Amino acid sequence: MNIHQAFQLAIQHHQAGRLREAEMLYRQILATDPRHADALHMLGLGAFQAGRNDVAIDLIRRAIASRPNYPEAYGNLGLALYENGQLDEAVAAQRQAIALKPDYPEAHGNLGNALKETGDLEGAVAACLQAIALRRNYPEAHYNLGGALKAKGQLEQAIDAYRRAIALRPDFADAHFNLALALLLQGDFLRGWEEYEWRWRSRDFRAARRSFPQPQWDGGPLEGRTILLHTEQGFGDSLQFIRYLPLVAKRGGRVIVRCREGLRRLLQTMCADVPVLEKDQTLPAFDVHCPLLSLPHLFATDLASIPGNVPYLHADVAEAGVWRERLAACVPSLKVGLVWAGSPTHRNDRNRSMKLASLTTLARVPGVRFVSLQKGEAAAEAKSPPEGMELLDPTDELNDFADTAALIAALDLVIAVDTSVVHLAGAMGKPVWVLLPFAPDWRWLLDRNDSPWYPTMRLFRQQRAGEWDPVVAEVRSELEALAEGRI
Repeated sequence: MNIHQAFQLAIQHHQAGRLREAEMLYRQILATDPRHADALHMLGLGAFQAGRNDVAIDLIRRAIASRPNYPEAYGNLGLALYENGQLDEAVAAQRQAIALKPDYPEAHGNLGNALKETGDLEGAVAACLQAIALRRNYPEAHYNLGGALKAKGQLEQAIDAYRRAIALRPDFADAHFNLALALLLQGDFLRGWEEYEWRWRSRDFRAARRSFPQPQWDGGPLEGRTILLHTEQGFGDSLQFIRYLPLVAKRGGRVIVRCREGLRRLLQTMCADVPVLEKDQTLPAFDVHCPLLSLPHLFATDLASIPGNVPYLHADVAEAGVWRERLAACVPSLKVGLVWAGSPTHRNDRNRSMKLASLTTLARVPGVRFVSLQKGEAAAEAKSPPEGMELLDPTDELNDFADTAALIAALDLVIAVDTSVVHLAGAMGKPVWVLLPFAPDWRWLLDRNDSPWYPTMRLFRQQRAGEWDPVVAEVRSELEALAEGRI
Protein backbone atom coordinates (compact mmCIF):
# COMPACT_ATOMS: atom_id res chain seq x y z
CA MET A 1 0.00 0.00 0.00
CA ASN A 2 1.51 3.31 -1.09
CA ILE A 3 1.23 6.64 0.75
CA HIS A 4 -1.78 7.78 -1.28
CA GLN A 5 -3.67 4.55 -0.58
CA ALA A 6 -2.75 4.67 3.11
CA PHE A 7 -4.00 8.24 3.38
CA GLN A 8 -7.31 7.43 1.69
CA LEU A 9 -7.83 4.50 4.06
CA ALA A 10 -6.95 6.73 7.03
CA ILE A 11 -9.57 9.26 5.90
CA GLN A 12 -12.18 6.49 5.71
CA HIS A 13 -11.35 5.44 9.28
CA HIS A 14 -11.42 9.07 10.42
CA GLN A 15 -14.80 9.81 8.85
CA ALA A 16 -16.22 6.65 10.42
CA GLY A 17 -15.04 7.75 13.86
CA ARG A 18 -12.28 5.16 14.12
CA LEU A 19 -9.73 7.71 15.30
CA ARG A 20 -7.22 5.21 16.66
CA GLU A 21 -6.97 3.35 13.35
CA ALA A 22 -6.74 6.64 11.46
CA GLU A 23 -4.00 7.91 13.75
CA MET A 24 -1.92 4.76 13.23
CA LEU A 25 -2.05 5.22 9.46
CA TYR A 26 -1.27 8.95 9.63
CA ARG A 27 1.77 8.16 11.73
CA GLN A 28 2.89 5.44 9.35
CA ILE A 29 2.69 7.99 6.51
CA LEU A 30 4.68 10.53 8.53
CA ALA A 31 7.34 7.93 9.30
CA THR A 32 7.93 7.75 5.55
CA ASP A 33 7.30 11.44 4.77
CA PRO A 34 7.60 13.65 7.90
CA ARG A 35 6.42 16.71 5.95
CA HIS A 36 3.24 15.17 4.55
CA ALA A 37 0.96 18.20 5.08
CA ASP A 38 -2.34 16.35 4.82
CA ALA A 39 -1.31 13.65 7.29
CA LEU A 40 -0.04 16.28 9.75
CA HIS A 41 -3.25 18.27 9.37
CA MET A 42 -5.57 15.30 9.82
CA LEU A 43 -3.55 13.92 12.71
CA GLY A 44 -3.88 17.33 14.32
CA LEU A 45 -7.61 17.37 13.62
CA GLY A 46 -7.94 13.99 15.31
CA ALA A 47 -6.07 15.31 18.35
CA PHE A 48 -8.43 18.29 18.45
CA GLN A 49 -11.47 16.01 18.27
CA ALA A 50 -10.02 14.04 21.18
CA GLY A 51 -9.62 17.21 23.24
CA ARG A 52 -5.81 17.39 23.00
CA ASN A 53 -5.68 21.01 21.87
CA ASP A 54 -1.98 21.67 22.46
CA VAL A 55 -1.04 18.61 20.40
CA ALA A 56 -3.48 19.66 17.67
CA ILE A 57 -2.04 23.18 17.48
CA ASP A 58 1.51 21.86 17.14
CA LEU A 59 0.63 19.32 14.44
CA ILE A 60 -1.49 21.70 12.37
CA ARG A 61 1.20 24.38 12.55
CA ARG A 62 3.66 21.81 11.21
CA ALA A 63 1.22 21.10 8.36
CA ILE A 64 1.10 24.82 7.54
CA ALA A 65 4.89 25.05 7.66
CA SER A 66 4.99 22.29 5.08
CA ARG A 67 2.23 23.86 2.96
CA PRO A 68 1.79 27.59 3.69
CA ASN A 69 -1.23 28.06 1.40
CA TYR A 70 -3.51 25.59 3.21
CA PRO A 71 -6.82 27.27 4.15
CA GLU A 72 -8.41 24.19 5.76
CA ALA A 73 -5.42 23.81 8.06
CA TYR A 74 -5.67 27.46 9.10
CA GLY A 75 -9.40 26.99 9.74
CA ASN A 76 -8.87 23.99 12.01
CA LEU A 77 -5.91 25.69 13.68
CA GLY A 78 -8.30 28.51 14.53
CA LEU A 79 -10.73 26.06 16.11
CA ALA A 80 -8.03 24.50 18.28
CA LEU A 81 -6.70 27.91 19.32
CA TYR A 82 -10.24 29.01 20.19
CA GLU A 83 -10.81 25.97 22.39
CA ASN A 84 -7.43 26.62 24.01
CA GLY A 85 -8.48 30.15 24.93
CA GLN A 86 -6.03 31.78 22.53
CA LEU A 87 -8.67 34.03 21.04
CA ASP A 88 -6.56 36.62 19.20
CA GLU A 89 -4.57 33.87 17.54
CA ALA A 90 -7.77 32.06 16.65
CA VAL A 91 -9.11 35.18 14.95
CA ALA A 92 -5.85 35.59 13.04
CA ALA A 93 -5.92 31.96 11.88
CA GLN A 94 -9.50 32.22 10.60
CA ARG A 95 -8.71 35.49 8.82
CA GLN A 96 -5.76 33.81 7.11
CA ALA A 97 -8.01 30.92 6.04
CA ILE A 98 -10.42 33.44 4.51
CA ALA A 99 -7.59 35.34 2.80
CA LEU A 100 -6.53 32.09 1.12
CA LYS A 101 -10.12 31.00 0.38
CA PRO A 102 -12.66 33.87 0.51
CA ASP A 103 -15.64 31.57 -0.18
CA TYR A 104 -14.89 29.40 2.88
CA PRO A 105 -18.14 29.47 4.93
CA GLU A 106 -16.76 27.46 7.86
CA ALA A 107 -13.95 29.95 8.37
CA HIS A 108 -16.36 32.89 8.29
CA GLY A 109 -18.66 31.20 10.80
CA ASN A 110 -15.85 30.23 13.14
CA LEU A 111 -14.36 33.71 12.82
CA GLY A 112 -17.70 35.05 14.03
CA ASN A 113 -17.60 32.78 17.07
CA ALA A 114 -14.05 33.85 17.94
CA LEU A 115 -14.81 37.55 17.44
CA LYS A 116 -17.78 37.24 19.79
CA GLU A 117 -15.49 35.99 22.53
CA THR A 118 -13.06 38.88 22.00
CA GLY A 119 -15.93 41.35 22.38
CA ASP A 120 -16.13 42.42 18.72
CA LEU A 121 -19.84 41.75 18.44
CA GLU A 122 -20.43 43.76 15.28
CA GLY A 123 -17.63 41.88 13.57
CA ALA A 124 -19.01 38.60 14.88
CA VAL A 125 -22.47 39.25 13.42
CA ALA A 126 -20.99 40.33 10.07
CA ALA A 127 -18.82 37.21 9.85
CA CYS A 128 -21.74 34.90 10.62
CA LEU A 129 -23.95 36.63 8.07
CA GLN A 130 -21.21 36.22 5.47
CA ALA A 131 -21.04 32.49 6.25
CA ILE A 132 -24.81 32.27 5.77
CA ALA A 133 -24.61 34.23 2.50
CA LEU A 134 -22.10 31.66 1.23
CA ARG A 135 -24.16 28.70 2.49
CA ARG A 136 -27.73 29.53 3.41
CA ASN A 137 -28.56 26.14 4.93
CA TYR A 138 -25.60 26.16 7.33
CA PRO A 139 -26.84 25.34 10.86
CA GLU A 140 -23.56 26.13 12.63
CA ALA A 141 -23.48 29.63 11.15
CA HIS A 142 -27.04 30.34 12.31
CA TYR A 143 -26.08 28.97 15.73
CA ASN A 144 -23.00 31.21 15.95
CA LEU A 145 -25.10 34.15 14.78
CA GLY A 146 -27.50 33.46 17.63
CA GLY A 147 -24.64 33.63 20.12
CA ALA A 148 -23.40 36.96 18.76
CA LEU A 149 -26.89 38.47 18.72
CA LYS A 150 -27.56 37.30 22.28
CA ALA A 151 -24.30 38.89 23.43
CA LYS A 152 -25.46 42.14 21.78
CA GLY A 153 -28.71 42.00 23.71
CA GLN A 154 -30.81 41.30 20.59
CA LEU A 155 -32.63 38.43 22.21
CA GLU A 156 -35.55 37.97 19.83
CA GLN A 157 -33.20 37.85 16.83
CA ALA A 158 -30.97 35.40 18.69
CA ILE A 159 -33.94 33.12 19.37
CA ASP A 160 -34.86 33.24 15.69
CA ALA A 161 -31.29 32.29 14.73
CA TYR A 162 -31.22 29.35 17.14
CA ARG A 163 -34.57 28.15 15.84
CA ARG A 164 -33.32 28.38 12.26
CA ALA A 165 -30.29 26.26 13.22
CA ILE A 166 -32.61 23.67 14.79
CA ALA A 167 -34.91 23.68 11.76
CA LEU A 168 -31.89 22.83 9.62
CA ARG A 169 -30.66 20.19 12.07
CA PRO A 170 -33.36 19.04 14.52
CA ASP A 171 -30.90 17.13 16.73
CA PHE A 172 -28.52 20.12 17.10
CA ALA A 173 -28.13 19.83 20.87
CA ASP A 174 -25.96 22.94 21.36
CA ALA A 175 -28.56 25.03 19.53
CA HIS A 176 -31.38 23.59 21.64
CA PHE A 177 -29.42 24.29 24.83
CA ASN A 178 -28.58 27.87 23.87
CA LEU A 179 -32.17 28.42 22.78
CA ALA A 180 -33.10 27.32 26.30
CA LEU A 181 -30.77 29.90 27.83
CA ALA A 182 -32.26 32.65 25.65
CA LEU A 183 -35.84 31.64 26.49
CA LEU A 184 -35.06 31.49 30.21
CA LEU A 185 -33.37 34.89 30.07
CA GLN A 186 -36.51 36.21 28.43
CA GLY A 187 -38.60 34.75 31.27
CA ASP A 188 -40.24 32.11 29.07
CA PHE A 189 -39.58 29.44 31.67
CA LEU A 190 -41.87 26.61 30.59
CA ARG A 191 -40.48 26.41 27.06
CA GLY A 192 -37.01 27.18 28.37
CA TRP A 193 -36.92 24.28 30.84
CA GLU A 194 -38.06 21.89 28.13
CA GLU A 195 -35.22 22.93 25.84
CA TYR A 196 -32.81 22.90 28.79
CA GLU A 197 -33.06 19.13 28.99
CA TRP A 198 -31.01 19.04 25.77
CA ARG A 199 -27.96 20.05 27.82
CA TRP A 200 -26.92 16.45 28.35
CA ARG A 201 -26.47 15.99 24.61
CA SER A 202 -24.61 19.28 24.11
CA ARG A 203 -20.85 19.37 23.73
CA ASP A 204 -20.12 21.01 27.09
CA PHE A 205 -22.24 18.57 29.12
CA ARG A 206 -21.82 15.13 27.58
CA ALA A 207 -18.73 14.30 29.61
CA ALA A 208 -20.25 15.66 32.82
CA ARG A 209 -23.39 13.53 32.77
CA ARG A 210 -23.60 11.02 35.59
CA SER A 211 -24.77 7.61 34.48
CA PHE A 212 -26.77 5.48 36.86
CA PRO A 213 -28.47 2.14 36.20
CA GLN A 214 -31.55 3.50 37.95
CA PRO A 215 -34.00 5.52 35.82
CA GLN A 216 -34.26 9.29 35.98
CA TRP A 217 -37.29 10.45 37.94
CA ASP A 218 -40.27 11.56 35.84
CA GLY A 219 -41.74 13.81 38.53
CA GLY A 220 -44.53 11.43 39.54
CA PRO A 221 -45.39 10.18 43.03
CA LEU A 222 -42.46 8.43 44.69
CA GLU A 223 -44.67 6.13 46.78
CA GLY A 224 -41.97 5.26 49.28
CA ARG A 225 -39.15 4.92 46.78
CA THR A 226 -35.74 6.46 47.41
CA ILE A 227 -34.61 9.27 45.09
CA LEU A 228 -31.07 10.51 44.63
CA LEU A 229 -30.80 14.24 43.92
CA HIS A 230 -27.37 15.06 42.53
CA THR A 231 -25.78 18.43 41.99
CA GLU A 232 -24.50 19.50 38.60
CA GLN A 233 -22.59 22.37 37.00
CA GLY A 234 -21.24 25.08 39.33
CA PHE A 235 -21.58 25.69 43.02
CA GLY A 236 -24.04 28.51 42.39
CA ASP A 237 -26.37 26.21 40.46
CA SER A 238 -26.37 23.77 43.37
CA LEU A 239 -27.10 26.49 45.91
CA GLN A 240 -29.92 27.92 43.79
CA PHE A 241 -31.74 24.70 42.96
CA ILE A 242 -31.36 22.75 46.19
CA ARG A 243 -34.45 24.80 47.15
CA TYR A 244 -36.51 22.09 45.41
CA LEU A 245 -35.53 19.44 47.97
CA PRO A 246 -38.63 19.93 50.19
CA LEU A 247 -40.91 19.77 47.14
CA VAL A 248 -39.36 16.47 46.11
CA ALA A 249 -39.73 15.11 49.65
CA LYS A 250 -43.46 15.92 49.53
CA ARG A 251 -43.84 13.46 46.65
CA GLY A 252 -43.78 10.66 49.20
CA GLY A 253 -40.30 9.20 49.01
CA ARG A 254 -36.96 9.16 50.80
CA VAL A 255 -34.41 11.69 49.54
CA ILE A 256 -30.63 11.38 49.31
CA VAL A 257 -28.44 14.26 48.12
CA ARG A 258 -25.07 13.88 46.42
CA CYS A 259 -22.98 17.05 46.08
CA ARG A 260 -19.58 18.43 45.22
CA GLU A 261 -16.88 18.67 47.87
CA GLY A 262 -17.34 21.77 49.99
CA LEU A 263 -21.14 21.81 49.99
CA ARG A 264 -22.09 18.95 52.30
CA ARG A 265 -22.12 20.75 55.66
CA LEU A 266 -24.09 23.68 54.28
CA LEU A 267 -26.69 21.62 52.39
CA GLN A 268 -27.24 19.52 55.48
CA THR A 269 -28.76 22.62 57.13
CA MET A 270 -31.84 22.26 54.92
CA CYS A 271 -33.05 18.94 56.33
CA ALA A 272 -31.24 17.20 59.14
CA ASP A 273 -32.88 13.87 58.30
CA VAL A 274 -31.81 13.87 54.61
CA PRO A 275 -28.46 12.14 53.99
CA VAL A 276 -26.04 14.47 52.16
CA LEU A 277 -22.98 12.81 50.68
CA GLU A 278 -20.03 14.17 48.74
CA LYS A 279 -19.31 12.69 45.34
CA ASP A 280 -16.47 10.42 46.54
CA GLN A 281 -18.63 8.76 49.21
CA THR A 282 -20.37 5.43 48.63
CA LEU A 283 -24.02 5.83 47.75
CA PRO A 284 -26.71 3.82 49.53
CA ALA A 285 -29.34 2.04 47.48
CA PHE A 286 -31.84 4.22 45.61
CA ASP A 287 -34.61 3.69 43.07
CA VAL A 288 -34.59 6.79 40.88
CA HIS A 289 -32.34 9.81 40.44
CA CYS A 290 -32.62 13.40 39.25
CA PRO A 291 -30.07 16.14 38.52
CA LEU A 292 -30.97 19.33 40.37
CA LEU A 293 -31.46 21.50 37.32
CA SER A 294 -34.07 19.16 35.88
CA LEU A 295 -36.35 19.85 38.85
CA PRO A 296 -37.75 23.18 37.56
CA HIS A 297 -38.92 21.36 34.43
CA LEU A 298 -40.50 18.52 36.39
CA PHE A 299 -42.32 21.00 38.65
CA ALA A 300 -43.37 23.18 35.66
CA THR A 301 -41.85 26.24 37.29
CA ASP A 302 -42.80 29.62 35.89
CA LEU A 303 -42.09 33.10 37.23
CA ALA A 304 -45.11 32.90 39.52
CA SER A 305 -44.31 29.50 41.01
CA ILE A 306 -40.60 29.73 41.88
CA PRO A 307 -40.15 28.07 45.29
CA GLY A 308 -39.79 31.14 47.49
CA ASN A 309 -39.20 29.76 50.97
CA VAL A 310 -36.15 31.93 51.72
CA PRO A 311 -34.00 31.51 53.73
CA TYR A 312 -33.54 27.85 53.01
CA LEU A 313 -29.82 27.62 53.82
CA HIS A 314 -28.47 28.56 57.23
CA ALA A 315 -25.20 29.25 58.98
CA ASP A 316 -24.19 27.37 62.08
CA VAL A 317 -25.34 29.59 64.95
CA ALA A 318 -22.22 29.10 67.05
CA GLU A 319 -19.82 29.67 64.14
CA ALA A 320 -21.69 32.80 63.09
CA GLY A 321 -21.52 34.03 66.69
CA VAL A 322 -17.74 33.72 66.68
CA TRP A 323 -17.55 35.92 63.58
CA ARG A 324 -19.90 38.49 65.09
CA GLU A 325 -17.61 38.78 68.10
CA ARG A 326 -14.54 39.12 65.91
CA LEU A 327 -16.19 41.84 63.82
CA ALA A 328 -17.58 43.69 66.84
CA ALA A 329 -14.58 46.02 66.77
CA CYS A 330 -15.85 47.35 63.45
CA VAL A 331 -18.94 48.84 65.10
CA PRO A 332 -20.49 51.25 64.21
CA SER A 333 -19.17 50.51 60.73
CA LEU A 334 -21.38 48.85 58.14
CA LYS A 335 -19.80 45.44 57.47
CA VAL A 336 -19.83 44.60 53.76
CA GLY A 337 -18.52 41.43 52.13
CA LEU A 338 -16.88 41.76 48.71
CA VAL A 339 -16.34 39.35 45.80
CA TRP A 340 -14.93 40.82 42.60
CA ALA A 341 -14.04 37.79 40.48
CA GLY A 342 -15.22 34.30 39.65
CA SER A 343 -13.31 31.24 38.51
CA PRO A 344 -11.01 32.06 35.57
CA THR A 345 -11.97 28.75 33.96
CA HIS A 346 -15.60 29.86 33.56
CA ARG A 347 -16.27 30.51 29.86
CA ASN A 348 -17.85 33.90 30.57
CA ASP A 349 -15.41 34.97 33.26
CA ARG A 350 -13.91 37.69 31.07
CA ASN A 351 -17.26 39.47 31.12
CA ARG A 352 -18.51 38.78 34.65
CA SER A 353 -15.32 39.42 36.69
CA MET A 354 -13.39 42.57 37.49
CA LYS A 355 -10.32 43.65 39.45
CA LEU A 356 -10.54 44.75 43.07
CA ALA A 357 -9.10 48.07 41.90
CA SER A 358 -12.33 48.64 39.95
CA LEU A 359 -14.07 49.05 43.32
CA THR A 360 -11.72 51.83 44.46
CA THR A 361 -14.50 54.41 44.61
CA LEU A 362 -16.27 52.34 47.28
CA ALA A 363 -13.33 52.97 49.59
CA ARG A 364 -14.40 56.60 49.88
CA VAL A 365 -17.77 55.72 51.43
CA PRO A 366 -17.49 56.63 55.14
CA GLY A 367 -18.65 54.27 57.84
CA VAL A 368 -18.02 51.04 55.91
CA ARG A 369 -15.67 48.20 56.72
CA PHE A 370 -15.13 45.73 53.91
CA VAL A 371 -14.52 42.00 54.35
CA SER A 372 -13.11 39.91 51.54
CA LEU A 373 -15.07 36.79 50.62
CA GLN A 374 -12.92 36.32 47.52
CA LYS A 375 -11.44 32.88 46.91
CA GLY A 376 -9.26 31.58 44.07
CA GLU A 377 -6.52 33.35 42.13
CA ALA A 378 -8.07 36.80 42.53
CA ALA A 379 -7.88 36.54 46.32
CA ALA A 380 -4.27 37.71 46.13
CA GLU A 381 -5.54 41.19 45.22
CA ALA A 382 -6.88 41.56 48.77
CA LYS A 383 -3.29 41.82 50.01
CA SER A 384 -3.01 45.21 48.26
CA PRO A 385 -6.46 46.80 48.49
CA PRO A 386 -7.25 50.16 46.90
CA GLU A 387 -5.98 53.20 48.78
CA GLY A 388 -8.27 54.08 51.65
CA MET A 389 -10.18 50.78 51.64
CA GLU A 390 -10.33 49.06 55.01
CA LEU A 391 -10.40 45.43 53.90
CA LEU A 392 -10.29 42.51 56.28
CA ASP A 393 -9.21 39.29 54.57
CA PRO A 394 -10.09 36.16 56.57
CA THR A 395 -10.52 33.92 53.52
CA ASP A 396 -7.73 31.53 54.58
CA GLU A 397 -10.15 30.41 57.29
CA LEU A 398 -12.96 29.62 54.83
CA ASN A 399 -12.58 25.96 53.93
CA ASP A 400 -16.09 25.16 52.74
CA PHE A 401 -19.39 26.89 52.08
CA ALA A 402 -20.54 26.39 55.67
CA ASP A 403 -17.55 28.45 56.82
CA THR A 404 -18.43 31.16 54.29
CA ALA A 405 -22.07 31.11 55.41
CA ALA A 406 -21.02 31.70 59.02
CA LEU A 407 -19.03 34.76 58.00
CA ILE A 408 -21.82 36.08 55.76
CA ALA A 409 -24.27 35.75 58.67
CA ALA A 410 -22.14 38.25 60.60
CA LEU A 411 -22.16 40.83 57.79
CA ASP A 412 -24.71 43.50 56.96
CA LEU A 413 -24.45 43.25 53.17
CA VAL A 414 -22.67 41.34 50.41
CA ILE A 415 -21.59 43.08 47.19
CA ALA A 416 -20.38 40.70 44.50
CA VAL A 417 -20.12 39.87 40.85
CA ASP A 418 -22.07 36.88 39.55
CA THR A 419 -20.51 34.02 41.52
CA SER A 420 -21.63 31.30 43.91
CA VAL A 421 -21.40 33.71 46.86
CA VAL A 422 -24.41 35.71 45.64
CA HIS A 423 -26.47 32.50 45.61
CA LEU A 424 -25.29 31.64 49.10
CA ALA A 425 -26.14 35.08 50.46
CA GLY A 426 -29.49 35.07 48.64
CA ALA A 427 -30.38 31.60 49.90
CA MET A 428 -29.59 32.77 53.45
CA GLY A 429 -31.85 35.81 53.08
CA LYS A 430 -28.90 38.18 53.47
CA PRO A 431 -29.00 41.52 51.62
CA VAL A 432 -26.85 41.04 48.52
CA TRP A 433 -26.08 43.39 45.62
CA VAL A 434 -25.03 41.70 42.40
CA LEU A 435 -22.96 43.45 39.71
CA LEU A 436 -23.99 42.05 36.34
CA PRO A 437 -22.41 42.23 32.87
CA PHE A 438 -24.34 43.63 29.91
CA ALA A 439 -25.26 40.14 28.67
CA PRO A 440 -26.20 38.47 31.96
CA ASP A 441 -26.64 34.83 32.82
CA TRP A 442 -30.16 33.57 32.14
CA ARG A 443 -31.22 33.43 35.78
CA TRP A 444 -31.07 37.22 36.23
CA LEU A 445 -33.60 37.88 33.46
CA LEU A 446 -33.72 41.29 31.75
CA ASP A 447 -34.43 44.89 32.71
CA ARG A 448 -35.14 44.38 36.40
CA ASN A 449 -33.22 45.27 39.54
CA ASP A 450 -34.60 42.45 41.66
CA SER A 451 -34.61 38.66 41.41
CA PRO A 452 -37.64 36.37 41.70
CA TRP A 453 -35.26 33.73 43.06
CA TYR A 454 -33.95 35.76 46.00
CA PRO A 455 -36.12 38.42 47.71
CA THR A 456 -33.16 40.14 49.45
CA MET A 457 -31.18 40.63 46.24
CA ARG A 458 -30.64 43.77 44.16
CA LEU A 459 -29.21 43.74 40.66
CA PHE A 460 -26.91 46.42 39.24
CA ARG A 461 -26.49 46.03 35.48
CA GLN A 462 -24.01 47.22 32.90
CA GLN A 463 -25.66 49.38 30.26
CA ARG A 464 -22.78 48.86 27.83
CA ALA A 465 -20.64 45.77 27.45
CA GLY A 466 -17.46 45.96 29.51
CA GLU A 467 -18.31 49.23 31.28
CA TRP A 468 -18.11 48.66 35.03
CA ASP A 469 -17.51 52.25 36.15
CA PRO A 470 -21.18 53.37 35.94
CA VAL A 471 -22.24 50.22 37.77
CA VAL A 472 -19.76 50.83 40.59
CA ALA A 473 -20.80 54.49 40.76
CA GLU A 474 -24.43 53.44 41.25
CA VAL A 475 -23.41 50.95 43.93
CA ARG A 476 -21.37 53.63 45.68
CA SER A 477 -24.36 56.01 45.74
CA GLU A 478 -26.60 53.32 47.21
CA LEU A 479 -23.93 52.28 49.70
CA GLU A 480 -23.56 55.87 50.90
CA ALA A 481 -27.29 56.04 51.47
CA LEU A 482 -27.26 52.75 53.37
CA ALA A 483 -24.30 53.80 55.54
CA GLU A 484 -26.06 57.05 56.40
CA GLY A 485 -29.24 55.19 57.31
CA ARG A 486 -31.23 56.70 54.42
CA ILE A 487 -32.30 53.26 53.11
